[in-house]
Amino acid sequence: MNVNTLSVVFHKLRSHNRKNYILYVCCNFTSLLLITAYSGILFSPTVLSIFPEGGDSRKQIDMIFVMALIGCLVFTIYAAGLFYRMKSKELGVMMLLGASKQKLIKTLSGEVFILSLVSSLAGTVLGLPLAWLLWGLFRLLLVDGPEMALHFDFSCLLVSALSMCIVIFFACAIGLFYLRKVNLMDVVNTEHKNEPLRGVKKWFGWVGLLLLFSGAILGYYSSSIYMSLFQSYSPAWLNVTYAPVFIGLYLFLLHVVVNGLGVGRKNNYKGLIARSMMKFQGRQTVNNMMVVTVLITGGLFAAFYTPMLGTGHMMRTEARAFDYGFHYPYALEQTVPSQAEIDSMAQDAGTSGIADWTNIEVSTLGAAGYREVQDEGGKFHVEYLPIVGGSRFLSESAFKAFSDTECNVPKGQYYAINQVGYKNSFRLNNGADMITNMTTREEIPVTFGGYLGDDILGDRGYYVLNDEDYKKITQGISEEWKEHMVFFNTAGQDNYTFARNFFDDLVDRFAASPQAENYMISSEYDKVEEIVANENGQIYDGDTLEDSGTLSSEQRDSNGFRLYWDYMPQSKTLDSHEFLKIMAVFLVAFIFVALICLAVAMMICYTRSITIAINNRYVFDDLKRLGASPAFLRKEVKRQVSKVFAVPATVGCMAMYFLYGLVMYANDSYFSVDEIWGMIVCLAVVLAVAALIYLVYRITIRQMEEKLEIERRP
Repeated sequence: MNVNTLSVVFHKLRSHNRKNYILYVCCNFTSLLLITAYSGILFSPTVLSIFPEGGDSRKQIDMIFVMALIGCLVFTIYAAGLFYRMKSKELGVMMLLGASKQKLIKTLSGEVFILSLVSSLAGTVLGLPLAWLLWGLFRLLLVDGPEMALHFDFSCLLVSALSMCIVIFFACAIGLFYLRKVNLMDVVNTEHKNEPLRGVKKWFGWVGLLLLFSGAILGYYSSSIYMSLFQSYSPAWLNVTYAPVFIGLYLFLLHVVVNGLGVGRKNNYKGLIARSMMKFQGRQTVNNMMVVTVLITGGLFAAFYTPMLGTGHMMRTEARAFDYGFHYPYALEQTVPSQAEIDSMAQDAGTSGIADWTNIEVSTLGAAGYREVQDEGGKFHVEYLPIVGGSRFLSESAFKAFSDTECNVPKGQYYAINQVGYKNSFRLNNGADMITNMTTREEIPVTFGGYLGDDILGDRGYYVLNDEDYKKITQGISEEWKEHMVFFNTAGQDNYTFARNFFDDLVDRFAASPQAENYMISSEYDKVEEIVANENGQIYDGDTLEDSGTLSSEQRDSNGFRLYWDYMPQSKTLDSHEFLKIMAVFLVAFIFVALICLAVAMMICYTRSITIAINNRYVFDDLKRLGASPAFLRKEVKRQVSKVFAVPATVGCMAMYFLYGLVMYANDSYFSVDEIWGMIVCLAVVLAVAALIYLVYRITIRQMEEKLEIERRP
C-alpha cells in the first residue's frame, strides 16, 4: 500500500471513528485544563500570602494538589490506553489492507503526538483564564474582599509543562508498546481481551476495612508517637505509616468488584452477568476506583474546611456575653475613645447608645514553663525556664465582672481562659509553677487549676488569679505592663455602621499615637520573651517589631491584620458581617480545590463506565439476540456502573468523615459543641456531594444506554 492510499484510508477511518478521537482529545484537554487552573491558584501570590509557609493549611492544600495532580495524570494515561483499544478495529483494517507495522507506528505516533500536543496545549492555554473566571465568579456570587484580587505567578506553567511532557510520553510509549507486541489477530480481538481478577477471598473485605481505618489512626498518631519516643521531629518517611490505608482500600475494592457487598449471598445467580463482567474486566476498574476514592477523600477534606470554620466562628461570636470588647495600654488612656465618645458615636450611627459599660484591669506577667529547643539533626529537647514568656493575667473579681462562667480560684492557683466547651488547648500555658512581676521581679509560686470558659477571651492567652494573689504579684508593676479591658453592649439594636465606625476610629487612634510602632504589633510578638532573651545574651527569634511584628493600619481589612493585630477589638456585628470577606482567600481556595478534585473523580468514573460499555458491547448484543428485554439490559448496565460510582463515593465519604472526626477529637480529646455542629454541617456537605455524584451517575447511565443501543422507556 502506497503512502497516499494509506493516508486516504486513515482519513476515512478517522472520520468514521471521530467520536473516539473527540473523547481522547477531551480527556487530555480537560486534564491539562484542570492541572493548569489548580496550579495557577496554588502558586498565586494572592493565595501564598495568606497560606504561610510550613503552616497546616498550606500543607493541607499542597497535599490535596498532589493527589489531584496524580489523579489527572492517571486519568490521561488511562485515556490513552482506552484510545488504542477503540482504534483496534481501525488498525486491524489497515493490517488487512497490507500496511506494515513500521508504517502504522510512524503514522500512529505522529497522529497521537499531534493530538496529545494540541489538546494539552489548548488545556494549558485556557487553564489560567478558567482559574481567573472561576475566581471572579466566586468573588461575584460568594464573597469578595480587599485581598481577593487574583495575581498569577507564571512559574506555575512549569507544572503544566511537565504534565504535558508526561502525557505525550506515555501516549506515544503505550502506542509503540501496543503495536510492537501484537499481531493481526491480537489487534482485531483487543476489545474482547479481559483483565480477570483471580484468587480474591471473601475475607479481603473485612481485612481491607480493618487495615483502612487502623492505618488512618496509625498514620495520624505516628508523628506524635515518634516525637515522644525519640525526642526528634518526625521525618518525611514516617508517612509510610499510612500505607495500610491504601492496602486496605485495594483489598476492599477487590472484594467488592469480585464478590459484591453482600455477605453470604442466598441467590448466587442474582446479578450473575454484571458480577461476571466486572470480575473479568475488573483489574483496571479497581485501579480506577482507588484513584477516585482518594480524590473524593481529598475533595471532601477541602470542602469540610469552610463549614467547620464558619460554624465554629458563628457559634462563638453569638455566644459572647457582650456585643463589644477591646483592650488598650495604660499609656493610651487619653488616646482611645472614652465611654462618652463611644456613646455619641453609637447614637450618630442610629442606635440608642451604649450600655453595660465594664472596665477591668489586666497585667502582663512573666510565666514559667517548658519550651522545645531545636537541636542539630532534627532533634529537640524540652527545657524548663523560670520565665518562658509573657501572659495576660486578671483577677478573679475582674473575670466575674464580664463573664457568666462560675469562677472560684483558690489561692496559689491560676486558671486559663479557654473557649466554652473546650477542655484543653495547646496554645495556653498549663505548666507554669511561677509567675513574675516584670518590673519588681517579685515571684510567687502557682499551680495550674484548670480551664474557665469564655467566648470573648477564650484561647487568646488570658489567665485568672485569686484576688489576693493578683494584688500581691502586681504590687509596684509599672504602667507599661498594665492594660484596660472594656466591654459594652449597644442599648438597643446594633448596626454595622456603628461597628465599622468604632473599629476604624480605634485603629486610627492607635496608629496616630506616640510610639505607634509599639502598639501596631502582631499578637505573636512577646515583649517578655524578648527581654529575657536579651538578658541572657541571646537573639530573640520570635515575631519582633523590626520584622513582621509591625502591622500597618492601612491594611486594616486584610486577613493578617484582623487575625494578628494584638489589640484587635471584638464586635459581634462586625465579626459576623465581615467574616467571609476577611477569610475570603482561605475559603475560596479550599472550595476551588474541592471542585477540582471532585471534577477529576467524576471524569474518571464517567470514562471508566464508557469503557465498560465499549468492552462489553458484544455481551449485550448476545443478550439482545437471546431475547433480553430493554428493562433487563438497563438493570445490568446499572449494576455495572453503580459499583464504579457508589463504592468509591461511599468509601471516600465514610473514610473522610471518620478521619475528620478523628482530627477534631485528637485536638483536645473532646468534641466541643461547635465541633459537633460543624460535623453535622459537614454531613450535609457529604449528602450534597453524594447528590452530585448521583447526577453524574444518571447522565453516565443515559450515555451508556445510547452506546449500547438500548431502547429507552416510552
